[in-house]
Amino acid sequence: MIDSDGYRPNVGIIVSNAQGELLWAKRIGQDAWQFPQGGIRSHETSEEALFRELKEEIGLEQHHVTILGCTRDWLRYDLPKRFVRHGSQPLCIGQKQIWYMLRLVGGDEDLQLDLGDKPEFDGWRWVEYWYPMEQVVSFKQEVYQSALEELASLIQAPDKNQPRSVPS
Repeated sequence: MIDSDGYRPNVGIIVSNAQGELLWAKRIGQDAWQFPQGGIRSHETSEEALFRELKEEIGLEQHHVTILGCTRDWLRYDLPKRFVRHGSQPLCIGQKQIWYMLRLVGGDEDLQLDLGDKPEFDGWRWVEYWYPMEQVVSFKQEVYQSALEELASLIQAPDKNQPRSVPS
C-alpha cells in the first residue's frame, strides 16, 4: 500500500527496558543496525501492525510489552535513489511511520529473531537511549531523531537529559 505522495505506511518500534535502554537489532547477514519496523497493511490499524511486526521480527507478543505512547503524526523519510524501484507501480519513494515506544515487561529470553518466514535480524543488544541517532543509516537519522525526541519523556533516558543533534 503506497499513498498518493509515494510513501508506504509503516510502524517504527522502540522497545525499552526498565533501565531506559533501547533494543537495537542487527539486520540479518549485515553490519547494519536499526529499530524494528514494518508496513501497515490496508486492513490494519497502526497498532495491529505494531503487534504483528513485533511478533514476526523479534518474537514478542502483546503480553510481553506495554505501549507507553506513539508519535502524534507520521514521520517521513525518502529512500536513496538507488533503493527506489522505478519499475514498480505505484512508485514508492519512502516511508511514513508512526513510532511506538514500548516497555518490555517480559524477559530478554522472550526475544526470538527466527519466528518469521524471512527473519530480518540475527542479533540484538540493549543500547543507551541516544545511541541509535548516530548509528542508524544516514537517510533514517532525521526520523530517528524526531521519534526519539518526541518519545523521550515516556521513559527516563539515563545517558542524556536533552536530545542532541545528529552529527553532520
